Amino acid sequence: MLDHLPKPNTFSLKNHRIAVLLPCHNEALTIAQVVTEFQSTLPEAKIYVYDNRSTDNTAEQAVKAGAVVRHEPRLGKGNVIRRMFADIEADIYIMADGDNTYEVPAVRRLVERLLGEQLDMVVGVRRTSAGESAAYRRGHRGGNAFLTGFVKFLFGARLLDMLSGYRVFSRRFVKSFPALSSGFEIETEFTIHALELKMPFAEEPTVYISRPPGSESKLKTFKDGWRVLGTALLLFKEVRPFLFFSIIFVMLALISLILGIPIVETFLETGLVPRFPTAILAASIMLLAFLSLTCGLILDSVARGRREVKRIAYLDHPLPEFD
Repeated sequence: MLDHLPKPNTFSLKNHRIAVLLPCHNEALTIAQVVTEFQSTLPEAKIYVYDNRSTDNTAEQAVKAGAVVRHEPRLGKGNVIRRMFADIEADIYIMADGDNTYEVPAVRRLVERLLGEQLDMVVGVRRTSAGESAAYRRGHRGGNAFLTGFVKFLFGARLLDMLSGYRVFSRRFVKSFPALSSGFEIETEFTIHALELKMPFAEEPTVYISRPPGSESKLKTFKDGWRVLGTALLLFKEVRPFLFFSIIFVMLALISLILGIPIVETFLETGLVPRFPTAILAASIMLLAFLSLTCGLILDSVARGRREVKRIAYLDHPLPEFD
């Protein structure tokens, strides 16, 4: 299907504006190496480091390495990315972390796949090599698998690594992305935004590397995991409200029937209602069930309108073309 496209090694990136986005909080040990590797691997790109209230000399190290350094005072990865996406104008956006855990030499492969297959997002799926088994901690790996599976169940998508921070985006993805999250749940929002608008995207295996001694992960497995789960549920309600409220309808209706059927049977046999409070409770729960279904119908129309507006904003920007 893609035979008409040029082979990856024939791509020219000189006519594209490429921005490397590196959100950082206390990454002084590694940021200079990350910037240098991106400069070497992708000299066509302009590298931006956004310092997110670091208490070390992250910004100074990034400046020395040759990056454009800016600051975001509101703590949280989502806040930084929202600022980056609003500030920076480019055709292709590359997002990675400043902790030197992602395979920087793979970036050209990811960009070429974005262009060659005319995609809006390419996700670098984390894979550890034989000597780096401790790089991707078991708790993080298990949590990622659970949350990725949960989103696959809710949205019916084929995903391998929903929470990867190594991504390449088209301009039309970035400029149509609402960026509502404030923390690490922003990766979940990326995925659901692509699924909601039915954007073409792909996942590409990349090597995940151990942090150097002295560098600590900012991700809290349980705290951030709960936030990601909550974000997935919230976006499920926003994106697919009819299904969300239909599930609530079925649950409430079953409870109402379990409570009400014995009372109805007794009434049909004796003409009496022996448990009047239970009958009122069953009727009230059934009323709530139908109210939930009505909310789902109304909000489904609202969600459709919002999706149309997002789609128009998405189509307002051209897709980068390969040379």
